Amino acid sequence: MSDTDKAARPEDGNTFAHETKDFLKFLVKLVVIIAILRSFLIAPFNIPSESMLPKLLTGDYLLVSKWNYGYSRNSLPFRVPLIPGQIFASMPERGDVVVFKAPPTDDIDFIKRVIGVAGDRLQMRDGQVILNGTAIEKKRIDDFIIPVSPNTDCYSSQFEETTTQGVRQCRYPRFKETLPGGTSYDVLDLMTIPKDNTEEFVVPQGHVFMMGDNRDNSKDSRFSADLEDGIGLVPQENLVGKAFVIVFSTDGSSSWYLPWTWFTAARWSRSGNGF
Repeated sequence: MSDTDKAARPEDGNTFAHETKDFLKFLVKLVVIIAILRSFLIAPFNIPSESMLPKLLTGDYLLVSKWNYGYSRNSLPFRVPLIPGQIFASMPERGDVVVFKAPPTDDIDFIKRVIGVAGDRLQMRDGQVILNGTAIEKKRIDDFIIPVSPNTDCYSSQFEETTTQGVRQCRYPRFKETLPGGTSYDVLDLMTIPKDNTEEFVVPQGHVFMMGDNRDNSKDSRFSADLEDGIGLVPQENLVGKAFVIVFSTDGSSSWYLPWTWFTAARWSRSGNGF
């Protein structure tokens, strides 16, 4: 039998069809596994703004655990309505950093810190959080300094400086807040803004009060979801998951056409930082 006859054998075509079928089955299984992981276990999230400085920087990529607060349609990719209401629901604790669907449209992922839970009374007075009638501890600590980069611009020129080596950087006043129970975290308080003083908010059942750590550059629960371009009080079923580890960070200076910049732009020291 000639080589030409061998190439034309019917079983060769059957082998190709069988291999193609197996490959398609593998792809389907892979998609299903990824969908299950993203829906019920972990999901990636990237930081698009500076509202959570100093903890989170623009260009951070982190993983979010999905099991902490239960599951709803917001847990599923594209908000597929396969879960009625919410199952295995659990409220977050004060201090948790949470990804959620932002009111009023409920179709954009936000990330903020939980400051108040159901039954809490919250108010801002002169830039300090008043929780259930008591001012939470707020202590001045060392300034937060971050280099200027494509992912980082100083809030205004008053916070920008240049080092003796010619490096432009932002210097922000930083404070440590400590919640009842001992949970502490760093916040930025840059200047006096109208929302440094607010009315008292009472958190209803099934809701949480969210704030950004960058207090003067965050549209959060201090701002009405309908009238002030904020998010208001966030319903429990809007919670997507709890941030638990930063896996990668970039200052935005890389280019797809210059592969070595993928490494020089990376902020390696941030990888592995937890919450």
